[in-house]
Amino acid sequence: MSRNARLIYSPDYTQYYFHDDHPFNQRRLLLTHDLMSSYGILKDSDILTPRPATDEELALVHDPRYIQFVRDQGHSEHELPQAASYGLGTEDVPCFSNMHEASSLIVGGTLNAVDAVMSGQAEHAFNPAGGLHHAFRGRASGFCIYNDCSVAIAYLRKNWNARVLYIDTDAHHGDGVQWAFYDDPHVLTVSIHETGKYLFPGTGNLSERGDGSGYGYSVNLPLDAFTEDDSFLEVYEELVSKLAAGFKPDVILTQNGCDAHAYDPLTHLSCSMKIYQAIPRLAHRLAHQYCDGRWIAVGGGGYDIWRVVPRAWTLVWSEMSDQPLTDGDLPEAWLKRWQPETDLPLPPRLFDEPFPTIPRRAEITEKNRLTLERAMLNAPIGSEKK
Repeated sequence: MSRNARLIYSPDYTQYYFHDDHPFNQRRLLLTHDLMSSYGILKDSDILTPRPATDEELALVHDPRYIQFVRDQGHSEHELPQAASYGLGTEDVPCFSNMHEASSLIVGGTLNAVDAVMSGQAEHAFNPAGGLHHAFRGRASGFCIYNDCSVAIAYLRKNWNARVLYIDTDAHHGDGVQWAFYDDPHVLTVSIHETGKYLFPGTGNLSERGDGSGYGYSVNLPLDAFTEDDSFLEVYEELVSKLAAGFKPDVILTQNGCDAHAYDPLTHLSCSMKIYQAIPRLAHRLAHQYCDGRWIAVGGGGYDIWRVVPRAWTLVWSEMSDQPLTDGDLPEAWLKRWQPETDLPLPPRLFDEPFPTIPRRAEITEKNRLTLERAMLNAPIGSEKK
């Protein structure tokens, strides 16, 4: 496997900023970039600077009226009367200055990743600021204003006629992406998430399988609350491996939300850092097996910005750039720089010490296996040749 990978990054990503008390905090990107650099696995030559997405590119998915409203709202000193109808000005998506510019930069960063991979400049590319998978055609949702994942997929379809395998391992269902391609048999959306019985957005049920010619090309695996590493990885590896074999994609796009970790304050899964090494490892292997290495990764959820996000996304980059990291102490310089910034004790090591076993572990594991069996029904495994 090649080290031919690019990281899409700029400190300007932190301009996507709601307020100090909002759980979505892009300061996590500064910590992550610094941890990668402290490990010595990120060089300046690995980095591509993001550029804003154009209105035409955003309109591949988003309603032009919505795009214009986001721009107008971001340039207004007051909340505009129509904001609520566009999902803006809510607790989840408060309005802020220059909303359009900050949001379009994230989308453009993901499109830079697409261009780098599809042009052959790089085999793999990672935009950790991306992964805003909840936004809809004309409405913001779940901390997301524009949906860079959906725009990237539409861009891949338009410019390369590519068959896209989208794999979403965020604890929250990838609803915006699923609905954008619900009737498209050339886009296979796979979301492995905490069941919507307990968690936003409340969707991602087994019954959501696609529509029309896209029936079977939407696959959901809702996990039971308190799922641990072994069960998560068991169902993830079996589901994704079989789907990739049947679908035979041209390119893989992974959404790498890291809010399934036990420390995350917004979710109820019980995973450790172990899964954030295994998740990209399988995606990497499948990209080389089916796509000549073409793999685009984005970030996503992750609300423990101190203890979880930097380690998880450093592991994604480590795998993508073929610079494997083993367990051990985190770089001393990183700990000294960031510990004074938080009251939380930063983890001393790359991987977690074993967490206490959940009392219902056997029951949860069996329930997830049964859910996996049901998720495989009507999925496009071997049913269509490339």
